[in-house]
Amino acid sequence: MATANKNLSEYDKSTIPNAKDFRFGIVVSEWNSEITEGLFDGAYKALIDCGAIDGNIIRCNVPGSFELTFGSKKMITAEKVDAVIAIGSVIQGETKHFDFVCSATAQGIKDLNVLYNTPVIFCVLTDNNLQQAIDRSGGKHGNKGAEAAIAAIKMADLAK
Repeated sequence: MATANKNLSEYDKSTIPNAKDFRFGIVVSEWNSEITEGLFDGAYKALIDCGAIDGNIIRCNVPGSFELTFGSKKMITAEKVDAVIAIGSVIQGETKHFDFVCSATAQGIKDLNVLYNTPVIFCVLTDNNLQQAIDRSGGKHGNKGAEAAIAAIKMADLAK
């Protein structure tokens, strides 16, 4: 397991550019909101900790992870952000729906990274069960949202 020996919330601020001059979009799926709100909280706190200004963090909610691509595109085109964090949570169920949503969401976010010069960070948990999602959204493995925020800062700096 990739997170077995890693805390997703840990980062070394000395290796991260100051985020004060960047605008960030955070697109949050409302599906599995108990998980996505934890991820948002982790991302927001890490951005602020690294110098981002509250007024330069724009949030947009979408119904589910499948809609993250469109929400992220709107952030890029309408809000003129320097990076977008797409936050979602898809938990395995009894049907193939999980596979289709995960694949389409990953491909959509990849496509935005190819089409635009604004990085879109994939912060979508694709877990087998609710406990795994809890463990990665502020639980025993830390918070994937914080890790995504650090990636957003680094990619915004790379893109400038």
